[in-house]
Order: sequence, then C-alpha cells, then structure tokens
Amino acid sequence: MSQALTNRIHDLRDDLIALTQDLIRIPTLNPPGENYRDICDYLEQRLSRQGFDCQLVRAHGAPGDSDRYPRWNIVARRDGKHAGPCVHFNSHIDVVEVGAGWTRDPFGGALEGDKIYGRGACDMKGGLAASIIAAEAFIAEHPDFHGAIEISGTADEESGGYGGVAYLAEKGFFDPQRVQHVIIPEPLGHDRICLGHRGGWWAEIETKGEIAHGSMPFLGDCAVRHMGAVLDAFETDLFPAMAARRTDMPVIPDGARHSTMNINSIHGGQPEQPEDYDGLPAHCVPDSCRIVIDRRFLIEEGIEATEQEVRDLLENLRQTRPGFEYELRELNRVIPSMTDRAAPVVTTVQNAIHEVLGKNPDFVASPGSYDQKHIDRIGRLKNCIAYGPGVLELAHKPDEWIDVSDMLKSACVMAKSLHALLVSEPKSPADR
Repeated sequence: MSQALTNRIHDLRDDLIALTQDLIRIPTLNPPGENYRDICDYLEQRLSRQGFDCQLVRAHGAPGDSDRYPRWNIVARRDGKHAGPCVHFNSHIDVVEVGAGWTRDPFGGALEGDKIYGRGACDMKGGLAASIIAAEAFIAEHPDFHGAIEISGTADEESGGYGGVAYLAEKGFFDPQRVQHVIIPEPLGHDRICLGHRGGWWAEIETKGEIAHGSMPFLGDCAVRHMGAVLDAFETDLFPAMAARRTDMPVIPDGARHSTMNINSIHGGQPEQPEDYDGLPAHCVPDSCRIVIDRRFLIEEGIEATEQEVRDLLENLRQTRPGFEYELRELNRVIPSMTDRAAPVVTTVQNAIHEVLGKNPDFVASPGSYDQKHIDRIGRLKNCIAYGPGVLELAHKPDEWIDVSDMLKSACVMAKSLHALLVSEPKSPADR
C-alpha cells in the first residue's frame, strides 16, 4: 500500500473519532428498533457527499417492522471508472439494550485517551466508521479504480437480521453476480480474520399443569415443578454431554469450542403485575411454565441431532414423570457458516494484515452468529468474512468501548484490501 494512502488514513483520525461519536449518539436500540431512519439519513448525507449513490430500503413485512418501528437499511454504492469486482462492507446499525453498570453516558460517545465509550462503540459502529474512512481514503487516492465499492448499514442483526441483511439478500443485493467480496467489520480484532460461526437453535419449552387453590396444591398440578424436572435433566444429562464435545472450527474464546446452551428466560404462574401494583398475589397453583433456550451447536453436530437431543430428553420425562406434559416450539434456527481459507477475500485480507501489521493473522470463528449466515444461505455468496476493530468480549457489556488506534489499523487493512482488489487490472471471474 502506498505511504500516501496510509498517511491519509492517519490524517483522518479526528474525522474517524467524530464519525464514531456521531453514530453512537444515535440510539438505535433493538428491540424495539429505534431511530433506524435517523442513522440511515445520517449515513446517506455523509456518503452521498463522497459520490456514493445511496438507496434506502425498508424491510416491509419483516419481523418487527411496523409504522412505529420501520426496519430501514441503507446501501451505498460508488462505481469506479473501469469494470471490475464489487467489494461490499456490511455493518449493522442496531445496538442492544443498555443494561445496568454503566459509569458513562451510554450514548455520549465520550473520548477518554484512545478509547471511545458508548453502546455500540465496539459492536459495531466503530467498525462501520472504520470502513467508511477506509473507503473514502482509498477513493481519494485512487479515483480511477476498477469495479465498485458498497457500504451498507443494516437493521436487526442483534435480533436475527431478518429486517436487514436477510431481507436485502432476498431482494438480490448479495447476488454473486452483483457483489463478489463481502467484509463484515464485526469486532473480532484488527489482526484476526473470522471465517464463520457456530449454529444456533432457539426454542420455547412450556410445561403444563392444572390450576388449583394454593392451600390445596394436591388438587392441582404444578407446572413449575415439572419445569424443575426439565432443568434438572439439563443439569444432569444435557450439559455434561455438551461439555464433552469440541469442534475443529477455530471458535473463540476457547470455551465456545464446546457445545453450549443458555436459558434465556423462565416464567411460571401468574403474569407479573405493573410496578405500581402493591397488592399481594393470588393463591394459585401455576398451570403453565415457560423457558426459552439458546442452544449453540457445533458444525459437527448438525441441527437435526441438536433438536432431537432436547426432544428425547422431554419425551423421557413424559414417559417417566406422572402428569408431565409439554410443548416445544422452535423460535429460530441458524446453520453454521464457514468460509474456505483459500477464498479470495480471505487471502486478500490476510496479505493486507501482513503488509500493514507485519504479522500473519489468526483465523477464528465466532461463538455467536452474525449476518454472514444470510449472505451465505440466502445470498449464496460464499466469499464473505468478518474483519473489524474491537474486542469481542466487550460486546453487550457496560462501558463498552472501541480503541481509536485499533480502528485506524483496521481501516488501513481495509484500504489495502481495496487496493489489492480494485486498483490492478480486474481478475477473471473465477479468481474474484
């Protein structure tokens, strides 16, 4: 990469900081999906000034889309002067709930030393800002580039991505004839290339009972006690079995190389009353208890075996526990995704990391899924990775932050990758 391009990116440090802060200060909380249009409008104003043609796309009919909370996305494209491949940077614009434990304004974007604090700083508005700076610097240095550059800001990644990348993929935005290389700046670190992710299976389990007066529970059937038997079976049978399995995928952190399951929520009995209600609960035996499970499975396990393992456990309880009845409802499923190490986008970013940082990257896989799943499965585009600044373990935590130096290094790697793919004569379609 020319020294001029490196210098230009570092000269844009203050702009990178201000851009990241502006993005953090738009509170795009999901759920419910707030201020999506505001951040898309901001990005449109920024990118259109740089010569990008911007298209705002609402995901009509997608889960969560409503007139109150419309699912807006932006796709910005800058065509070069010559034919060539398209490189697409995709970042999600939504952030998770704030949560407790913050010592700074979660939407203040405070700069302290080399760190910018705020919800979404790491996951992943810092990555979005770095990709924009990289693209703008590259275009300024190489206005006669081949092919095209796209930058997208998409909705709802934190809740499955169905109002964002999945919708765009269904509409053809990630057709391999239209886009050839995709980089998702998720916070995996400036010296890592993320090739894919584990699978996920989410389900709700409901145990059934019979309501009765709480002073005579023997006349009813407590659904909460039945759920206790489910949880006990998880502890004694399922969790030890999952802990014994380990994937060959390079998943980080190390604990995620095993099968895992989180119990997201549990509720049994009467609905919780409003906060201003100060009365006592009624005396009833609960006739329903529900849990939501988040089962992350390994590529070696497969979705069918993952689901069947839970069903077998529940069926065993039905056969052995008097009065046990249940319903199992699948909420969502994600198939593992894994890009080949020899894929063009992988080798290009690998070479860029070596040139910029003077080291070979680590190849990793994500413990959780991200929007590569939709680009892979719906878009049928395999040439996709996650690469971006940030510390993965900070995602969704209080006092989330992004390191400015980390963003600058990542921006240099992204710009070098653009140079390798778009400056020289375009490669044949088989090499793209």
